[in-house]
Amino acid sequence: MDLPESSVPRRVGLVDREELVRVIEQSLYSLGYRRAAAALEAESGVPLYPPEHDRLLLDVMAGQWDACVETVRSVAGVGDADRAVAEFLLWRGHYLELLGAGGDAGLRRAREVLRRRISPLGVDRRCVHWLACAMVSCEGAVAPETVIKWRISVFLDLVEVLPPWFHVPTGRLEHLVESAVTKQVASCIYHNLPDEITLFEDHKCHEQHIPSECAQILCGHNNEVWFVRFSNNGDYLASSSSDCTAIIWKVEKDDTLTKKHCLQGHHKPISFVAWSPNDRMLLTCGTGESLKLWNVDTGECNLKFQGSVDYIISSCAWFPNSEKIVCASSEPGSSPNRIFTCDLEGQELEVWAGDRIPKVSELAVTPDGRHLIFVSCNDIWIRELPKGREWRFREKQAISSLSLSGDGQSFIVNLSSQEIHLWEINESSTVPEKFKGHKQEKFVIRSCFGGSNSLFIASGSEDSQVYIWKKHLETPIKVLHGHTMIVNCVSWNPARPHMLASASDDRTVRIWLARKAGSICS
Repeated sequence: MDLPESSVPRRVGLVDREELVRVIEQSLYSLGYRRAAAALEAESGVPLYPPEHDRLLLDVMAGQWDACVETVRSVAGVGDADRAVAEFLLWRGHYLELLGAGGDAGLRRAREVLRRRISPLGVDRRCVHWLACAMVSCEGAVAPETVIKWRISVFLDLVEVLPPWFHVPTGRLEHLVESAVTKQVASCIYHNLPDEITLFEDHKCHEQHIPSECAQILCGHNNEVWFVRFSNNGDYLASSSSDCTAIIWKVEKDDTLTKKHCLQGHHKPISFVAWSPNDRMLLTCGTGESLKLWNVDTGECNLKFQGSVDYIISSCAWFPNSEKIVCASSEPGSSPNRIFTCDLEGQELEVWAGDRIPKVSELAVTPDGRHLIFVSCNDIWIRELPKGREWRFREKQAISSLSLSGDGQSFIVNLSSQEIHLWEINESSTVPEKFKGHKQEKFVIRSCFGGSNSLFIASGSEDSQVYIWKKHLETPIKVLHGHTMIVNCVSWNPARPHMLASASDDRTVRIWLARKAGSICS
């Protein structure tokens, strides 16, 4: 049975009933459900717009400027400053129309509006000065044939100044819903699958949405696996080992991995690999050996970046165009350390050398090519490219590895103090976020960003486990068991947030999925 209007509560919890109805009506109209919106107005007795709104719209379109001012003055909740701006918008509209009408009468009336109506409002004198100049230049004058369009714009400017209840902002209901969902997602510890969002219930993800089931064990290496990295498109995985080989694995549609190429040619352990941004090439960095460039399609070595025989390349990174790389090199003796860029023919393009260049252990280039980041002992250096500013962050403990976020806005470093620190790439960043729980005392352990929108951080550990944190939470939300020796490196698939890879001294790479799957030995 229908309740009489007087018995309908004004508020439902914190929400004003009439405000809610008006927001729904506005949404229905904007979605094209005009009859439904009109029916809601009729049944609820709550019009989308208050009487002042319709009256002001009619007066503006009719050019009844004095009546418009009276309506504005009758609107409740408008402060003196906003009221002055609203009146200025009205009289400015009238003034520019008079200038557009032309003739002596129009100019004379425009001058009166400027002197008697606009000047006393006390608005920014520059606006008044511009209007006075327009009397000579006719700048902004409204031609008679565009008056209707002009008055619509005047009205739209007016409603921006008046209180929100006067004119429900476009898309207000959608914005409220989006904000609520966004807040729920942000507070969800395990949120990792964007498609799981629905409006029919409060958002809550389960632990199973985090890669935690070992779906496959890759057994292609004959010794410790030191490094693992997914390609940028997520279609491949590269692993490198102390057995002096690197393997390119193909990620199939069913989330299984198959061996594509075994890259042979290094004579010493391969400690680092780097995918080109276009994923067509792969760099491998051997311990004390020349850098090698491989063709991903054929598995052939296209180039050896030998350089000077006195130098050892310790780290490398790609520039976003896939046509240039940057390397850090050092020499065991007394020669200076170097950072240099080169093309894919091995020709050096730019060199930074000298006593002030530290011995670099890791470096990275942001995806936009604007910043070079490199680490040395306890220091993190950031240099604007090509020749911009340079600044430094200093850690209290030695840094063992560096990993850049996918958007290039932040990076993480693993420290010998058994902490991971997250820094923002800007000079004002002073205190990093900290993540604790894994074990790291003697060896190089590598971490990574990952998951949906890079909301998570994963790391290997000396206790043979994989640790996963949610950003802004210091303690792990998930610990993955399965490896039998040190986990040296992890990589989260950038295109498949449900997939994570880990590399271990137990000679295997494990593939973890956010679903249950049987273990396969390849």
